[in-house]
Amino acid sequence: MTDIAAPAPRRRNANLGTPDEEEIFASFDTRVVGRFFSFLKPHGPLLLGAQAAVLVSSMTSVATPWLIGAILNAAVARDLIGLKLRLALFAGLVLVNAASNFCDQWLTSRLAQRVIFDVRRTMFAHFQDVALTFMDKTHVGRIMSRLQGDVNALQEFLESSTGALGDFTTLLGYAVILLWMDWRLGALTLLTIPALIAVRAVWLPYSKATFRRARDASSIANGALAENINGVRTVQETRREAMNFELYEEKARENFHAQTASSWLSQIMTPTVDVLTGAAMACIIVVGGNEVLGGTLAVGILVTFILSVQRFFEPVRLLSMQYTVMQRAMAAGHRIFEVLDVPVTIADKPDAVDLTDAPPTVELDHVTFGYAADRPILHDVSLTVAPRQVVALVGPTGSGKTSITALVHRFYDTNTGAVRVGGHDVRDVSLESLGAMVGMVLQDPFLFSGTIEDNIRFNTEGASRDDVEAAAKAVSAHDFIMRLPKGYDTQLGQRGRNLSVGQRQLISFARALTANPRILILDEATANIDSFTEQAIQKALRVLFAGRTCLVIAHRLATVRDADCIVVLRDGRIVEQGPHDDLMAREGLYARLYASSHGSFDDLADGAAQAT
Repeated sequence: MTDIAAPAPRRRNANLGTPDEEEIFASFDTRVVGRFFSFLKPHGPLLLGAQAAVLVSSMTSVATPWLIGAILNAAVARDLIGLKLRLALFAGLVLVNAASNFCDQWLTSRLAQRVIFDVRRTMFAHFQDVALTFMDKTHVGRIMSRLQGDVNALQEFLESSTGALGDFTTLLGYAVILLWMDWRLGALTLLTIPALIAVRAVWLPYSKATFRRARDASSIANGALAENINGVRTVQETRREAMNFELYEEKARENFHAQTASSWLSQIMTPTVDVLTGAAMACIIVVGGNEVLGGTLAVGILVTFILSVQRFFEPVRLLSMQYTVMQRAMAAGHRIFEVLDVPVTIADKPDAVDLTDAPPTVELDHVTFGYAADRPILHDVSLTVAPRQVVALVGPTGSGKTSITALVHRFYDTNTGAVRVGGHDVRDVSLESLGAMVGMVLQDPFLFSGTIEDNIRFNTEGASRDDVEAAAKAVSAHDFIMRLPKGYDTQLGQRGRNLSVGQRQLISFARALTANPRILILDEATANIDSFTEQAIQKALRVLFAGRTCLVIAHRLATVRDADCIVVLRDGRIVEQGPHDDLMAREGLYARLYASSHGSFDDLADGAAQAT
């Protein structure tokens, strides 16, 4: 694969900007074209071959009317030898034209598919590493619009790009042929060109605004559709189908009107060219017919003119359509390169350290952090986690528990202070080694399409089937897996919806155990589990905790009472920390929360905060 198509090194990006800043409809932009040619450059032989084929096709197309006229003149003059020679030449010309057309279409198609393949891989690699701040701000429908709609617009342009060269060559060739055979009739035909230029000058400003509106309306409709599909369970639960349909219908109707207007403007040039073709044809027939009757013009030349005029305006029509395609491709190119130009804020330093032999320690040193710099969530937080220590983070929603774990895995960088893993600032270590050392199990485990075995070894490619089964047995997942129709080869539905929440969580535990990280983070991994399933989960946790440094976020305080240290957070600050018994003896916030743990944790936290 070419360098341009190779996935970028593992990294995460800064945010792209606000999602409402959609790229406006673009004119021909040399910067976009220049960057686009960086994708074309590795496929130079295919591009040159397609251009050569289209030039041959254009020249044979231009020569065809002239040869037909020559055949007719030979027939009128009863020149049998000349007639046979011209007929043989015509047959050869047809074969060459057919072969060159096939080569043009085949080479252009392969070129377009290869370039689009490179663009898709490059964009996907970029989105794989995108910062969470970007994903927080950008609607999934708009992302899909760029990955699909904009790339498709680029593909449409690629597949017609060599055709534009052929159409221009054909147009120029017919102009030369017409002027060469009879300069007066040729000039009469070319007089229609200024009228076409005037029509396009009026058409262009309206088309730009209309196509811009169509692109924006399509993006908005795609975003609304993706959001409704992702939230279909909530929609059905609240019985909002009718209301959501009305809201989507409004956006879809706006898209319908915008696309209709765009289609109307796209096609308006076709009848315009047809009218000009008819006018030129009428002039040729009237003027040329009189000259033929007067004996000043050969009938073969008149036939050549008629055929040439019919074909002369065909490339004009196609160029008009391809100009529209090019405009859309320019807009798509702007949007694609806008994504690829997102500045990289989190990446490996040139001298990044690997954590191969580092101790499994975690340290936060006077850390202040906020997803927006002016709204900090953590305020001067300091915390040390020793090797193989289990530390629980508890506190109300918004207190900063998940933010701490995200900083440890370096999904974000701190505003001030430092986060150290294995004694090294996470900004100085390689992301690859940090990911291998720190594993995470989330509250809502994400399972991918594929088999259960594939999901368990998701981040451990070298794991064998025995390793997968051993991990599943260790976390009490083996028995329920074997009860499934195909065991470990059972195909999972979207996000593993054909399994219960508890079963998905056990598989995520098996995945973490297979990866064998030395530092394990559990983000409310038991929050959605029923009491019966929780017994299996707790057994699995004891296996996962063994010999590892663990950070555990929990709302159920009873699940973390055996932790070596419990850290209580409120409003982004550590208010208490210590073992369960010590915190209970202090009779502070944690003790009151634990004593009232039969209620909602957030409600209890608010009540306890007021009590203090």
